[in-house]
Amino acid sequence: MNKIIPLFLITLLFNCKNEAQNKEEKQIMNTIKPVEVPIKNGKARAYFASGCFWCAESIFDSVKGVEETISGYSGGHTQNPTYESSNTGKTGHAEAVEVIYDPKIVSFETLVDVYFASQNVSQINGQGNDRGSQYRSILFYQNEEQKNIILEKKTLLAKKLGVKIAAEIYPFEKFWIAEDYHQDYEKRNPNHPYIQNVSIPRLKKFKNNFPQKFLKENH
Repeated sequence: MNKIIPLFLITLLFNCKNEAQNKEEKQIMNTIKPVEVPIKNGKARAYFASGCFWCAESIFDSVKGVEETISGYSGGHTQNPTYESSNTGKTGHAEAVEVIYDPKIVSFETLVDVYFASQNVSQINGQGNDRGSQYRSILFYQNEEQKNIILEKKTLLAKKLGVKIAAEIYPFEKFWIAEDYHQDYEKRNPNHPYIQNVSIPRLKKFKNNFPQKFLKENH
């Protein structure tokens, strides 16, 4: 009986946290108008937060039609966030990536599929051992079409898996580029313990489970 009470309290705490998160998310979606980034030189931009941005970069880089990924911060309330400040969890920002892609080759809808297929969709505030609000999952939309795509896919995935999808949905406002040493981290530091033990296995798991027709060869 003594073990049941703490378990009940933990469950209650998570339920309250989820309800508060849902309320805040709906408020943000209803009050903030998203910023739409124009297509430039035939390339569009999309923004996602999915745990460590080193991992997210390499995953999106493996997709056909993705020209470049940039690590940064988004979703918070402070100006000019840094790695050190975002890690405190007080800025509201999450580690995010800017995905620069050719919409003639890969659609925003497919990028959302990539996003969900490359993470633990039910983990709140983190991925794996990377935990904290700075590692939470967020999909950013720039217009109603993107918003509807995200909402529909999130709903269908929740029904399919029978779990609550942890990813938040926010209107895109601004992306802050991270420090230079974070960019292309996996490519430049292939022997780093984190890359070897976390980033590369996560990439391999994604590639094994995603349709090969969408992936670059020899990436």
